[in-house]
Amino acid sequence: SAGCKLSDHGVEEFYAEPYTTAEIENIFDKVYGGSELSKEEVLKFKSAMLYEGAVMDWEKGWTQQFHYGAIRNNNTRLFNQLGPDTGFDSIGDFNVAKAMSRFFDQLDKNNKLAKTIIYNLNPKDNDMLATMIGNFQDGSVAGKMQFGSGWWFLDQKTGMEAQINSLSNLGLLSRFVGMLTDSRSFLSYPRHEYFRRILCNLIGNDIENGLLPRSEMDLFGQMVENISYYNAKKFFDF
Repeated sequence: SAGCKLSDHGVEEFYAEPYTTAEIENIFDKVYGGSELSKEEVLKFKSAMLYEGAVMDWEKGWTQQFHYGAIRNNNTRLFNQLGPDTGFDSIGDFNVAKAMSRFFDQLDKNNKLAKTIIYNLNPKDNDMLATMIGNFQDGSVAGKMQFGSGWWFLDQKTGMEAQINSLSNLGLLSRFVGMLTDSRSFLSYPRHEYFRRILCNLIGNDIENGLLPRSEMDLFGQMVENISYYNAKKFFDF
């Protein structure tokens, strides 16, 4: 076994409110004692938990993943009837850029920013994410900050194409670690083949349209192999 290599943080949005250790201890005591928290206290506590979890990832040498942007359990009647995670979640519409920037900047300033993959659920964030990751590439690892492949509602042809195009236009596609798999579902594994076909089709169309040189076919072939397998193997040290 390779042991654990990655963590995965599922959050509605990013949190980066300033706080002190004393404030967080006081907030914890209030919750433990059954007291209600203010909105500001909730944000401070979420910010502390997100930051401390990221520091633990760095200490372990893990890659941290962030899946954000879902609104869950929207239908109260069916939630009460069927319970959570029964098909009534949707794409959220959060303004996350400033908080995300502050969050990663704080980790970077303290030299505790682990390798990172960020997955958005709202496609409006594609270009923002493709540029945000560039702010915190430090040269220590090729593609240390990754814009993750299309997730959930974006895990389909149009969603994958949009993510790949944003990364190609605004970042560095050749360092992309490619598609991931939900290991809880064996039937999810074919998405790797689906992703590879979409990737090859995009690159092939650019070559056919004269946007990429036919003389560099070996280079493009190697790039596809890297995105499909070798980049991830090296990135995660498998």
